[in-house]
Amino acid sequence: MAFADDLASRRDLDPVWVRAQIGQAQRLPQVARLMAPAPRGTAKNWTAYRARFVEPVRLRAGQRFWEENRETLARAEAEFGVPASLIVGVIGVETLWGQHTGNFRVIDALTTLAFDFPASHPRAAARSEFFLGELEQFLSLTRRAELDPQSLRGSYAGAMGWPQFMPSSWVKYAIDFDGNGKVDLFNSPADIIGSVAHYFQAFGWQPGQPTHYAVNLSATADLDALLAPDILPTFSVASFTAKGAQLDVPALQHTGKLALVELENGDAPRSYVAGTDNFYVVTRYNWSSYYAMAVIELGETIAAQMRP
Repeated sequence: MAFADDLASRRDLDPVWVRAQIGQAQRLPQVARLMAPAPRGTAKNWTAYRARFVEPVRLRAGQRFWEENRETLARAEAEFGVPASLIVGVIGVETLWGQHTGNFRVIDALTTLAFDFPASHPRAAARSEFFLGELEQFLSLTRRAELDPQSLRGSYAGAMGWPQFMPSSWVKYAIDFDGNGKVDLFNSPADIIGSVAHYFQAFGWQPGQPTHYAVNLSATADLDALLAPDILPTFSVASFTAKGAQLDVPALQHTGKLALVELENGDAPRSYVAGTDNFYVVTRYNWSSYYAMAVIELGETIAAQMRP
């Protein structure tokens, strides 16, 4: 209640209303359990991860979504410079184009994680602070947009709508792309498409730049040096290749920075790609190279199957 009063004061909200919303929130033990980090030693497997998303059911659904929204996707690509394939891929991986948007009440999820984040988590204090901020954004957003905070449902982390925006992302990046005077990430395909494109533009998407290139590592490649910056592009093409990363002709003409992206495949040999600044931008949606590759490859596979 002290948080509620402070929030109401800072956001110019009715304190009785804020107290009532938080007072109706339910603590969800399942949400706290879902936030636990994966056990140490859990093997990652890019091949298995990709197969979850680039598969027939999702490909057919993605084609339908693209066909139904072809003009809006083209308009978003023209306005923001973000490929339609990436927009389609993100929404497909996140919620299967709106089929799985989450069944947790957002108010319950955010309040649980703000005030009862699992103490065993290595970054518990920072994560709790993050979710306090998201709870504040959620209550402020719903009040000003005249939405019912008790009825909205989303993921166990409080992400909402087809693109699974956290409340702060909704406030910063969601846009009215259908021109009806309001933003709706639950029911308006145009707002959903435009908001995803706007998100990537805001994080520095560079139109026309590939997200990644094929790479082969020489037997003497300096893997430690190449992987040291993680996925942040820091190497020029010259310094990248000097460390034993072999590129094809298109990549050799790349003028920006590169990063070596490593993808584990369980017990099989690891996969590698040369990530560009645009690959890094995709990871700002979800900080995972596996996620980024999945949305890119899902979107590109659907694009290859589309009628002209």
